[in-house]
Amino acid sequence: MTVVILDVDGTLVDTNYQHALAWYRAFRDHEIILPIWRLHRHIGMGGDQLVEKLTDADVEHRLGDQIRSRESERYSEMIGEVEAVSQASELLSDLRDRGHTVILASSAKKPEIEHYIDLLGARQLADGWTSASDVQATKPQPDLVNAALECADAQPEQAVMIGDTPWDVQAAQRAGVQTLAVMTGGFSKEELCEAGAIDVYESVAELRSSLEQTVLRGKPSRS
Repeated sequence: MTVVILDVDGTLVDTNYQHALAWYRAFRDHEIILPIWRLHRHIGMGGDQLVEKLTDADVEHRLGDQIRSRESERYSEMIGEVEAVSQASELLSDLRDRGHTVILASSAKKPEIEHYIDLLGARQLADGWTSASDVQATKPQPDLVNAALECADAQPEQAVMIGDTPWDVQAAQRAGVQTLAVMTGGFSKEELCEAGAIDVYESVAELRSSLEQTVLRGKPSRS
């Protein structure tokens, strides 16, 4: 049995571009105009680090909390448009059928992760999940992956992460966990491999069809 830690935003639910637009609007509401492509390049990094990374320490000090709060408001205006990634629920089902422990790793606020769980029909498919209340520092820091390991009562060598951004891969590496990556977040195979992913798939559907060739191969053990 392997513990499978799955990132949610961008991996199982198609949210990265809504988040990029929400950050754009949040910065713009504070008279800071940033190119959306630059914002997208940082989606997957936690908001506690993203503001300073995209601006400077002064903006973080003066406006960081306000911008983060506004991003949450702006994103909530679009969350109804979010859909599950194709075959995401089926992947969760396949992993459970193979006997794996399935943990959804998210630093989203609790109402958001609850919304995604319902969108994925994951209440009967996941063994546990995390939210913002479980972490102090967000990706690429390892707190989220460590919280998922704790949720599963597992050691790093027992686990594999599935994510969609370099920040997922880096967080998992810092926690001692290998990562399989998908390109659903808008990052290239080369970028994900360079970050340290052991394999990269174009989509969740491709990963699902390739499970026998991954470190997640195994025999079904649940009815």
